[in-house]
Amino acid sequence: MATIGHNNLNAKLVLLGDMGAGKSSLVLLFVKGQFLEFQESTIGAAFFSQTLAVNDATVKFEIWDTAGQERYHSLAPMYYRGAAAAIIVYDITSADSFTRAKKWVQELQKQGNPNMVMALAGNKADLEDKRKVTAEEARVYAEENGLFFMETSAKTAANVNDVFHEIAKRLPRAQPTQNPAGMVLVDRPAEGARAASCCS
Repeated sequence: MATIGHNNLNAKLVLLGDMGAGKSSLVLLFVKGQFLEFQESTIGAAFFSQTLAVNDATVKFEIWDTAGQERYHSLAPMYYRGAAAAIIVYDITSADSFTRAKKWVQELQKQGNPNMVMALAGNKADLEDKRKVTAEEARVYAEENGLFFMETSAKTAANVNDVFHEIAKRLPRAQPTQNPAGMVLVDRPAEGARAASCCS
């Protein structure tokens, strides 16, 4: 969940997607500014944190980069449970990884936090000549499912920081409580209870 302090927001963010879609590459570029041509497969999940300044607030992302291999799928709920945001990553050169991304979206819609901010990232946008998933197809799918969509490239850094910034902007901000301390305002009549009348 996202927790808020003095304009400081801590938000748990999870990356989901097929093995080889480039989840770790996106995170490494965002957190450390690094791109590795040959990235080891993530085992289980890897944890990172990164802080962003957005508008008048600071957002600290606690990022869980989950493994894409099928054998780790059963662990995923541990990471997305209570997450404020998710980036579902697919590889634009693989129709299978896009199909897999849709399955993750369905799972999050069923099991995840209902207020989760979800992004669909079509990664490897630098491999235009090998493209199997059109940007239009992904955009339409994202719109129909309440996600925002960006194509990214960890190799060229295109849109990588933008995805995280856009999530940070969309995170629900906790409203300061309007009630004076100790007072509870009820906006519906309490069933069977008499109207609260103090000190009469």
